[in-house]
Amino acid sequence: MARAKHPAHRKRTPSQPSASGTTSPAPPGTSSIPTRRARNVPPSSRQTKRYRHKSGTVALREIRRFQKTCNLLIPAAPFIRSVKEISNYFAPQITRWKAEALVALQEAAEDYLVHLFEDAMLCAIHAKRVTLMKKDWELARRLGGKGQPW
Repeated sequence: MARAKHPAHRKRTPSQPSASGTTSPAPPGTSSIPTRRARNVPPSSRQTKRYRHKSGTVALREIRRFQKTCNLLIPAAPFIRSVKEISNYFAPQITRWKAEALVALQEAAEDYLVHLFEDAMLCAIHAKRVTLMKKDWELARRLGGKGQPW
C-alpha cells in the first residue's frame, strides 16, 4: 500500500491556489525558485571537476617533502599518552617524565620505524612487488634482529 505524501510536500501547479487563495504568479513551465544565477552565487563556489594526479605522484611528493624536514612526524600528545600508559603498566611507581626524555624517546621510536620501513620496502622490492605487505615487515624484523627474538 502506497503511503500518501503530506500535502505540503506536493508540487503545486499554476492552476492550484496557494495558501493565500490566489494563483501562482509564475508563468507555466517556469519555477518560482530562483536559479543559481538569479541568487548571485559567485562562480568560484560552483562545483567543478577537481584535478586528479596519477597514482603515486602525491606519495612521491610527500616522501620528498618529509625527507627534507627534520621535525618529528608522530604527533607529540598521543605519543606521550601512549608512553605514559605503557610505563604505568610496567612500572606504576614512575609517574613523571621529563620533557627531554619524552622527546628523546620519540626520536628513537621514529628512527626505529623509519629504518624498519626502509628494510621492509627493500624486502618487497626484492620480491618484485611495490606493495608493502605484512610478510615484508616480518622478514625485515627477522633479518635485522629487531623486535622479538626468533
